Amino acid sequence: MGSPGLGNRNNGRRLGITEPISLGGPTEYDVIKTRELEKYLQDVGLYESREEAVGREEVLGRLDQIVKTWVKAISRSKGLNEQLVQEANAKIFTFGSYRLGVHGPGADIDTLCVGPRYATREEDFFGELYKMLSEMPEVSELHPVPDAHVPVMGFKFKGVSIDLLYAKLSLWVIPEDLDISQDSILQNTDEQTVRSLNGCRVTDQILRLVPNIQNFMTTLRCMRFWAKRRGVYSNVTGFLGGINWALLVARICQLYPNALPNMLVSRFFRVYTQWRWPNPVMLCAIEEGSLGLQVWDPRKYPKDRYHLMPIITPAYPCMNSSYNVSASTLRIMTDEFQRGSEICEVEDLPILILALTGKKEKGEGLGEDSFIYIFVF
Repeated sequence: MGSPGLGNRNNGRRLGITEPISLGGPTEYDVIKTRELEKYLQDVGLYESREEAVGREEVLGRLDQIVKTWVKAISRSKGLNEQLVQEANAKIFTFGSYRLGVHGPGADIDTLCVGPRYATREEDFFGELYKMLSEMPEVSELHPVPDAHVPVMGFKFKGVSIDLLYAKLSLWVIPEDLDISQDSILQNTDEQTVRSLNGCRVTDQILRLVPNIQNFMTTLRCMRFWAKRRGVYSNVTGFLGGINWALLVARICQLYPNALPNMLVSRFFRVYTQWRWPNPVMLCAIEEGSLGLQVWDPRKYPKDRYHLMPIITPAYPCMNSSYNVSASTLRIMTDEFQRGSEICEVEDLPILILALTGKKEKGEGLGEDSFIYIFVF
C-alpha cells in the first residue's frame, strides 16, 4: 500500500478544473483500513497472479515483434526503397483496464497497433496481418470486425484474450519512442484512426491527471467491483463502462488529492449523490485544438444538449463517454449512489470497509458473505 505521497506527481500544481474540496491527509485509521481493504480485494480474487502477469507481458512482447515483422514485409511488398524497408516499424500500445492497472485474472488486454502511412487498415491490417496471425499455432479464436465503429481484431494468443485496434499515422517511419499523447499525431488521419487512438490517449491522460496513481488504482478496483455487483456496470445497456468509472474516480482523486482509498470510496458516494447532472464531470478544461476536430460542446452542437450524464474524456478531441445513459438508467445509478452514501454515513465507514468488520456467526449481522450481501441486496 502506498504512503500518502507515493506517486504524487502534481508537485503543488492543481489537478482538475476547480480547487480541491479538501487537502487533508490520512489518519492512522485510514492507513490501517486501506491496508485491510487492499488485502480484502486480493482475497476476493481481483488481482492476477505473478505468473499470469508475466505471461501477459510475454504475449505483448511477442505481439510487438509480430507487427514489426508484418510492417517490414508490407514495406517490401509495396516496393519501398531499402532505407525505408530497414526503418519500417510498428508499435503496440495498451489501454483500458490493463494500462490503468486495474484488470483482473483472465481479463482482455486492449491493444493498439500504430503503423506508418503506407500500411492500410483494409488490405494490410485486416488482410496480411490477419493472415499471419491465422497461421500461428499460438493464435486461436481469431475474429476480425472491420466494419465496427472502432474496427477491431479479437483473438487469443497463448490463451490471453487480445482486442487489437489499428491506427495508421501520416508518418513514413514510426519511431520507437513515439509519443501518441501529442495532438499533432492526429494530423492527416482518418476518423477510424482518431477513434482507435482515443483509447490510449485518454487512458494515458487519466494517469497524468490523478495526484496519486496507486490510490487511484485501488479506489477504481473497489468501484468497478461495486458497480458490477450492483448491476450498473455496462455502457451497452445505458449504464457506465470501464472508462466512465475511471473518469469518475479520477475526479474524486483530484478533489481529495491526499486521501487514501478508505476515504476516497466514501467521498465518491458523497460527491456523486450531490452532483447536479447534467453538469459534466471533467478532469481538465476542454480545448478546441488546432486540427478542427469536433469536441463536446452543448452550446454549439444541439445533440450534446440532450446528454443526461456527461462524463468528458480528457484528451483531444474531448467527447462525452457516457452518451448512452438514459433517464431511467441515470435514475437507477443516482439511487445507487444515494444508497452507498447512506451506508457510509450510518456506519461511518466506506461501503467496502464495512464488509471487513463483519466476520460473525451466521445470523449475527454481517457474516462471512457480508461483502456480497452489501452489494447484491
